[in-house]
Amino acid sequence: MIAKLLSGWIESAIAATGYPGVFLLMAGESACLPIPSEVVLPFAGYVAFQGTLGLVTVVLVATIGQVAGALAAYYVGAFGGRPLVVRYGKYVLLDTAHLEMAERWFDRWGSKAIFASRLLPIVRTFIAFPAGVARMDVKRFVAYTFIGSLPWTFALTYLGYRLGPHWERILGYFEKLDVVVAAVIVAGIVYLVYRARRSAAGSA
Repeated sequence: MIAKLLSGWIESAIAATGYPGVFLLMAGESACLPIPSEVVLPFAGYVAFQGTLGLVTVVLVATIGQVAGALAAYYVGAFGGRPLVVRYGKYVLLDTAHLEMAERWFDRWGSKAIFASRLLPIVRTFIAFPAGVARMDVKRFVAYTFIGSLPWTFALTYLGYRLGPHWERILGYFEKLDVVVAAVIVAGIVYLVYRARRSAAGSA
């Protein structure tokens, strides 16, 4: 019920405001607000299919919105630190477990994680916080965020454009993908921790 209401609100916002709506919704998602790009982008692609918006412009506006939202989260991490995120994250439905997952991902891969994570559900939303806490070079952060976000925004927008009035068929597949990606990431983290402990035990 809540998901249906949220989808309806997103559709109404884009239909009423066009590009500004796409920008603000994608910025909100990238700043960890519970706004699914899996709904925003396919519907924006459908609106482009109707001829109201331009496909290329939607992709660029959405990608720039992702960068703007990620920068906001980055600076929260840079100036507030992890305690601020943990204390107030619950008000934007930020799960501590998700934050810890993003932290481990960033600790393992460093700045490369910014690019790679923008292509992954779940992690992509939270990766800016640990980058800010680590005070990653902001120019590199912006560049990696833009380059990493572009394929995601293009793919989802284009799918919505190609499917036209049947764009909602995508949503069920992405719900399943979120679960699979989360399971793979958790399994990878468990393996890395196990390998690190085994190496430490062997050198002791």
